[in-house]
Amino acid sequence: MKMPLSWLATASWSAPVLRRFRMSRGLRKAPEGWSTPKRCRDFRIPSPMIRFLLLLTFCSPLFAEKPRILFDTDITGDVDDVLALAMCHTLADRGACELLGVTVSKNNPLTASFVDAQNTFHGRPDLPVGVTRDAKAQQRESKYLKLADSPDYPHDLKRNEDAKDAVELIRELLNAQPDHSVTIISVGIASNMANLLKSPGGVELVKRKVKALSIMAGAFAFCNRTNYHLEANVINGIGYMQTVADQWPEEVPIVWSGYEIGEALPFPRVVIQRDLGYLSHHIVKEAYLLHSGPEHDRPCWDESSVLWAVYPERDFFGLSEPGRVKVLDDGFTRFVPVKNGKGSQRDRFLTMSSVQQSRALEAIVHLTIQPPPMK
Repeated sequence: MKMPLSWLATASWSAPVLRRFRMSRGLRKAPEGWSTPKRCRDFRIPSPMIRFLLLLTFCSPLFAEKPRILFDTDITGDVDDVLALAMCHTLADRGACELLGVTVSKNNPLTASFVDAQNTFHGRPDLPVGVTRDAKAQQRESKYLKLADSPDYPHDLKRNEDAKDAVELIRELLNAQPDHSVTIISVGIASNMANLLKSPGGVELVKRKVKALSIMAGAFAFCNRTNYHLEANVINGIGYMQTVADQWPEEVPIVWSGYEIGEALPFPRVVIQRDLGYLSHHIVKEAYLLHSGPEHDRPCWDESSVLWAVYPERDFFGLSEPGRVKVLDDGFTRFVPVKNGKGSQRDRFLTMSSVQQSRALEAIVHLTIQPPPMK
């Protein structure tokens, strides 16, 4: 039971305590309005156990466990993955989360090297990196991964062959964490998530170790001038996303960030031009310009999933009613809400008001451009 604050204001000021307070300030009598109620004159300092319980009662938010984050990305084609990874590092620098590792879900010979270069740029050269070994996962060209070969971004991991298999790394990281403690952020095709579920004991491992899946995939509202948008992370690997939608454990919630959320969060080009010039070579700035050029405000699709995963309680987004996402054979994501309390309640998708839109975009910008730690 929580004790009222009025109790602390009176009972804690027993006669000896109040007398010492007066003496320490040269007061001959108690300050005006202060008194020592009779019920407090015989007050005794609570036992250590009671003091501990009181501390937990009034300070429990300070002891809230920070999220453990595993970032799964298809960092090849679009540049929002680069900005989202920068956010993960900033949030870890601020103590808002613990970044466990990064896995890549698409095939390109430079993915491991680029991710290691960016991790090193942000002060985490030894962060574990895994890449897909699934030959069926999409092969994707990139405009910016070549930065991995630049001497401006030193790093150790030079070849995909020297990186761990993504699914093996995910399993290793999950097994090392407490039960129900890891939030997986998936911002690409779902090859690694599907192959994790298909691996021996994969479903049970997810059920035991994963707290939530924050995934950027699908579309759940009018966007891109249609009510039937086929979103890229789904259609570039429909079978993978169907596996996740069908086989992900019912006990582990999935929060979907649809295309419409990122579309409404355009990253301001002026920020890239003006706010990342504090270094002569900035990997986020150079990647953005190589991909989008200086005259484009790139939507923050992947960044939205990061923001919700680390700050689900900050009201940057709303949540739909619970239900279940079904991935159709053409890649369309259909949400089936709970009816009369019946049906799956595993899935929700992000919603966003105009006020939340402004707050979310400002948070994304600041979390993206924060300078890395001093070397």
